[in-house]
Amino acid sequence: MIFFLLIFLNQILLACTMLHPMDFLALQSIHKSLNDIPGSFYFVSWDFTSDPCNFAGVFCSGERVVALNLGDPRAGSPGLFGHIDPAIGRLTSLAEFTLVPGRVMGPLPPAISGLRNLRFLAISRNYISGEIPAGIGELKGLRTLDLSYNQFTGRIPWSIGSLPALTNVILCHNRLSGSVPRFGSRTLTRLDLKHNELSGPLLQDFVSPSIRYLSLSWNRFSGPVDRVLARLNRLNYLDLSLNQFTGRIPGILFAFPLSNLQLQRNLFSGPVLPYHQARIAVVDLSFNRLSGQISPLLASVQVLYLNNNRFMGHVPSVFVERLLEASIHVLYLQHNYLTGISLNPMVRIPVWCSLCLQYNCMVPPVQTPCPLKAGKQKTRPTGQCIEWKG
Repeated sequence: MIFFLLIFLNQILLACTMLHPMDFLALQSIHKSLNDIPGSFYFVSWDFTSDPCNFAGVFCSGERVVALNLGDPRAGSPGLFGHIDPAIGRLTSLAEFTLVPGRVMGPLPPAISGLRNLRFLAISRNYISGEIPAGIGELKGLRTLDLSYNQFTGRIPWSIGSLPALTNVILCHNRLSGSVPRFGSRTLTRLDLKHNELSGPLLQDFVSPSIRYLSLSWNRFSGPVDRVLARLNRLNYLDLSLNQFTGRIPGILFAFPLSNLQLQRNLFSGPVLPYHQARIAVVDLSFNRLSGQISPLLASVQVLYLNNNRFMGHVPSVFVERLLEASIHVLYLQHNYLTGISLNPMVRIPVWCSLCLQYNCMVPPVQTPCPLKAGKQKTRPTGQCIEWKG
């Protein structure tokens, strides 16, 4: 019996000699705090009588752990449950830390601020709660921060905004509140803060002109953004929908290399005057307070939502031409104050194209399917049209 015990202890000793003792003990603590969800077999290989550098998700350089990917990364795998042990902070050579979707709860340990070599931090689609540790702002080499689809509350630490090497910040689908810090990184290309409870106006230089993907939708932001957006001429995706932004939509925005522009359900007002032909795949300006005539420079947009605004006048003929040649796939103009469109009632609109004209100051020349939310009334009451025109 003593012989077998000595063999067992010797195996543990050999495992420790292959890995720094601090890292070995840290992995043991992390393992004790987490378990496989039934159907997951991630921890099967975590046998501490063998070399931990051969464990699933553990990657070493010399005697130190440099990457830790907790859970089976295959799509649809059950993931892990438990909590993240503060011992994670002892893996001081760690450059990458990820956690697959699962049921891991509790806070993100402040000890994570001890990982000064961390470059990539992705803990998404779990139930992590509490505030984002301000100490993350001490990780000067951090490039990707993804804490999306969790239950974080409180403010985004201003210290995070000062990180100089950030390229991706993804904090969407949490319960974050308060104002947004200034993100000073000149390499930042993606900022995703949608589906939170963030509020207040945006600082004019809150993000670098290097940004290409910006999503702030489903928050409580307010105030004008024309000066903010005018600087961001590398944008290819912009979503500010479902906020309380006000003021004008800058015309220069339509000259940016955008593929998708989502500004719906805000309080934007005034005319929409693109500087150039808008060659954007999807533009949604619906449910605002936009007014004036519809610019013909929007006719190059493939999917265009202008409904539920205060546009007036005649629809430019170029829209009809583009619609009939199927260059425009969706053209929603309902719930405005438009007075006419040069569309022959006998013409056939391509079946894969959608046009909605109802509830304007005209009788639609063709009857086309409209979304249910457009209602059943085809024409706006005459009194409203006279009042608006006056």
